[in-house]
Amino acid sequence: MAEIGTDPGRAAGHLQSGQLVAIPTETVYGLAGNALDPVAVLRIFETKQRPSFDPLIVHLSSSAELDRYAAEVPPLARSLAAAFWPGPLTLVLPKKDIIPDLVSAGLPTAAFRVPAHPLTLKLLNALAFPLAAPSANPFGYISPTTAQHVVDQLGESLPFVLDGGACSIGLESTIVGFEKGRAVVYRLGGLSIERLRQIVPDLEVRIQGSSNPAAPGMLLSHYAPRKKMVLGELPALMAGYVGQKIAVLSFTNDYSAEAGVCAQEVLSASGDLDEAALRLFAAMRRLDNTTADIILGEKVPDTGLGRAINDRLQRAAFLEEETH
Repeated sequence: MAEIGTDPGRAAGHLQSGQLVAIPTETVYGLAGNALDPVAVLRIFETKQRPSFDPLIVHLSSSAELDRYAAEVPPLARSLAAAFWPGPLTLVLPKKDIIPDLVSAGLPTAAFRVPAHPLTLKLLNALAFPLAAPSANPFGYISPTTAQHVVDQLGESLPFVLDGGACSIGLESTIVGFEKGRAVVYRLGGLSIERLRQIVPDLEVRIQGSSNPAAPGMLLSHYAPRKKMVLGELPALMAGYVGQKIAVLSFTNDYSAEAGVCAQEVLSASGDLDEAALRLFAAMRRLDNTTADIILGEKVPDTGLGRAINDRLQRAAFLEEETH
């Protein structure tokens, strides 16, 4: 079982020997390995049971490292990096050959970011290589936001989890690529569209699921609990599942006293979207671990981080919604 600790030196030792460790970031915990070592990268895919067509994010210690691994960095990318790194922003850029094709799923581009977590930045600065690090969970399941979440899911597959406490944002990074001189959002995340448009006013948002993704986190079904999850208007949904044990994931209202409700998670009683984002994955995980037959959820206001929350909810419930 994985050891949990706070010493970046212990994590560095495992990584330098070709092993994987889990690392904290401001977004979610990552399953990290040497991004320049194809064998270590392959272990990431095997440990997560992640399909090899789904690319990984390369974590750097600073924006100064970008030119070492990216073949081209457009001025817009440099402006965004200057404004938001370290932080929950991933940039998709043409890669140099030093980045293995397995990292980029065979694409000529790779995804890069600088995480905003002091322990992981200390770790990255101690290493002679960047880290490939998707979320530290079995592929398609709810992303982990604490060290214990990682141990609960992947503890038998890892030697060490670097414990940086609970993630401060709780949603994966926003992913931006560049096409024909324009910045394009491929995945909604912990950096809002409004903040991005302060730097790039004509930012294009192109969010869609894909079986052949150009960036991480674009698959239609993702971030999902093991229990069936359905989205909609909660009172109407609950009326359709009479006789079943219901777990409810709501934005502001408490439905715990309603008939059939055996578990309830309120993302933010005050309607704070930042708080809702921070609580989302942990709340889904708790509901998934109850005795409920089904999880019923609702979307949040589609502004700010609400867009990214709704994106995660949609992907978590996608297969169910297709059949209802």
